[in-house]
Amino acid sequence: MRAETFRAIDGLDLAPEHRALLQPGEAKQDSHGNVHHLPRFFYEIASWDEARDIRLTPHFTVAELMMVDCREADVLLREFPHYVPCAILLLARFLEDFRREVDGPVFVSANGGYRSPAHQIGEGKSVHAWATAADIYRIGDTFLDDAKSIERYGAIAASLSPAVFVRTFGSGLGQTDDHLHLDIGFVTLTPRGCGEAH
Repeated sequence: MRAETFRAIDGLDLAPEHRALLQPGEAKQDSHGNVHHLPRFFYEIASWDEARDIRLTPHFTVAELMMVDCREADVLLREFPHYVPCAILLLARFLEDFRREVDGPVFVSANGGYRSPAHQIGEGKSVHAWATAADIYRIGDTFLDDAKSIERYGAIAASLSPAVFVRTFGSGLGQTDDHLHLDIGFVTLTPRGCGEAH
């Protein structure tokens, strides 16, 4: 199944329970005091089978980029349909380019792709809530849990685009020591056929 089968949804038209959790278009302040608006448009995912079947790129499925654990809001974790921001397509495209450069499989951790604003990690202030960030724990046979591997693959990711941010190795605030974090910023995507007037 290909991504063209996605059904785009205006988050403002979702049921109140989902709107309260996904907070479409709402302003959030990041750790630097910058204000960003959460994604308003989402793709509807009917089931885990569909998430595993839909290929965003030749090597990445929707399921790989929306896997979360019990820290996600219960209704978003256990009930379908699920909703993922449309910008997930941009993240997948970048990851596909990154995979080509490293010449091996890229493994995204649970909670390492899209996390809703209601997820207990980040509370809507993390770039993960835009579906534009990935936490990668392994590339090929290499686990990314030391300075050498994180710095090596981080440099490759950063070389692909000036839009890419890579967290540095370390245990301090904003650093990582057990995975490679990369993101393309607070990007939102309005699909064709959707309008921003409401």
